[in-house]
Amino acid sequence: MTLSDGNALRLSRRTVLGGLAGLMLPGGLLPGVASAAAEEPFEPPLMTTGYVHDRQRFQTRLLQKGPAPDKYEPLITPENAERLIYEGSELQLVAWVSRYKRTKTRAPGVLFLHGGNAIGQGHWKQMTPYIEAGYVVMMPSLRGENGQRGNFSGFYDEITDVLEAGKRLAHLPGVDPDRIFLAGHSIGGTMALLAAMSTRRFKAATPISANPDAYAFFKRYPEDIRFDTSDEREFQLRSPVCYPHSFKCPLKLMHGVEETRLVTRLGLLSARTRAAGKHMEIEVVPGGHETALPGEIQRSVQFFKSVAA
Repeated sequence: MTLSDGNALRLSRRTVLGGLAGLMLPGGLLPGVASAAAEEPFEPPLMTTGYVHDRQRFQTRLLQKGPAPDKYEPLITPENAERLIYEGSELQLVAWVSRYKRTKTRAPGVLFLHGGNAIGQGHWKQMTPYIEAGYVVMMPSLRGENGQRGNFSGFYDEITDVLEAGKRLAHLPGVDPDRIFLAGHSIGGTMALLAAMSTRRFKAATPISANPDAYAFFKRYPEDIRFDTSDEREFQLRSPVCYPHSFKCPLKLMHGVEETRLVTRLGLLSARTRAAGKHMEIEVVPGGHETALPGEIQRSVQFFKSVAA
């Protein structure tokens, strides 16, 4: 969301996740789905190894290197926030942190991952319910966004940035490292799923309007592909639905009732996650991709409070 809510809606092509229409990409079928081309919907594989295990043994191969694809606004710090530099791998990236007073009682923290592939003032305005509830909020920008260094990879190297941002939040003065929560919307929701499989740092997570299926996402937005599509692992390691047994904290998934494209994929993720014995709730909220967000954030606050109680 950039400059204004109106601009955010104009960028909704990239922030609306999901889509099962069509299996064809330029140059041919997605790997692993040729035999399933006549069968709708394609169901991503269920991996037997863990996400962290497989990620440690794999390096994405980017065939195109460059910045994130979205238009962006200048990184001007919001009035009620502080600018913070955190280390994302070898990069130094900008994050915004809500202004707060240090007290004897440490405050809980929320790492919120914005929608789209650029951070903007409109995203930060949505953080008010967390701030009013007493959370220290950190919203990181990621590699290649808003004119910063680094190559956009689409749900892969960005997870390194997310994990480093979470570590930075946990070490802020006056923040309770045992009460760090994770949330995200749209593209940020998908990355919240992947981050929740990567570390035990987060006490709970609320991915909002996330698409857990990279096969489906990149079928809908093939122009966002930067990696080698001939290697099916590139898709698997961007798909939380392939690793439901890897979640390391309780989760509450949410999406708007109008976001019908997400129903099948999130339903599959929820079923697989529960079958793996992991805690996952799912709730459908009145509204669409943007209009449901205020209600979803309020429910996120409530979920975090229930987990911390």
